[in-house]
Amino acid sequence: MMTRKIVAALAALAFALPTAAYAEDAPLEQQLVDAMNKVFGVHAGFRANHAKGVVVEGRFKPSAEAATLSKASLFSGGEIPVTVRFSDSTGVPNLPDGSDDANPHGMAVKFRLADGSDMDIVINSLKFFPVSTAAELRDLFLAIADSGPNAAKPTKLEQFIGSHPSVPAALGTIATPDSFANEGYFGVNAFVLVNKQGARQAIRYQMLPEKVVHLDKAEAAKRAPDYLMAELPARLKQGPVTFRFMAQLAAAGDDTKDPAKPWPDDRKLVELGVVTIDKAVADSDAAQKKLLFLPSQLPDGIEASDDPMIDIRSAAYAISFSRRNP
Repeated sequence: MMTRKIVAALAALAFALPTAAYAEDAPLEQQLVDAMNKVFGVHAGFRANHAKGVVVEGRFKPSAEAATLSKASLFSGGEIPVTVRFSDSTGVPNLPDGSDDANPHGMAVKFRLADGSDMDIVINSLKFFPVSTAAELRDLFLAIADSGPNAAKPTKLEQFIGSHPSVPAALGTIATPDSFANEGYFGVNAFVLVNKQGARQAIRYQMLPEKVVHLDKAEAAKRAPDYLMAELPARLKQGPVTFRFMAQLAAAGDDTKDPAKPWPDDRKLVELGVVTIDKAVADSDAAQKKLLFLPSQLPDGIEASDDPMIDIRSAAYAISFSRRNP
């Protein structure tokens, strides 16, 4: 089963890399980063997770309907610049792009607002999150780290998955794309849009490409180790790549606190605008080291929901940033 193979491969990966220190009395966000380092090793200058990536630039043009949902300045009508980072999963910077472990792939977008501030979104190709809380995510990584090939059966990872069926369910929603441009990306955390009249609407983000193209495992394994990183800059030389920036609207009773609970597919989708990517940055490695994406960095008119993982994610990203830029 593909999902079992992914988590088994992660466990093997953890035992193939040097482990990092882990402090049980540290704040949760630090425990989370430390647990990732314990699995993936510490790689100087790189993120604790989604270490391998490529940075591109473009622009965002909002839709007319977006302004009816939110008074946020990025929906006011004019185009604004964006910086986008696509990435492979794991904290291993030389992981082959076609590896199962490189799923889910990520897309982080920094909207450069007219007043000089930024708004960030951090989304990935999972349709929903494997676990409900940051503490469970930490425990998942610790279970992976303790479940090498010589671990007693059932391993801690097998026990964790047995009590958390959302893990294989979430991993079952992902596959390897033939291009970062041909993948859909989803926000697992809920946010709240507030319009000029004060009306509030809970939403989850989606970033949808012109088409989705996935590879089977055998074909993905045949691709060059850095095929995703090389393909996107080459594609942009031939023309721009576009994504429809969508909001999935919550209905009454939809859970906004638990990222492991997807909303029904029949929930209304509203197009917030179009992201057009038209160039790769000159030195992606240098650019991505300096980039910090914070899901809680929001303009007036967009608020965090009651999902506590939003603030934990921002705090963990800040810790990872400080470690790669000491």
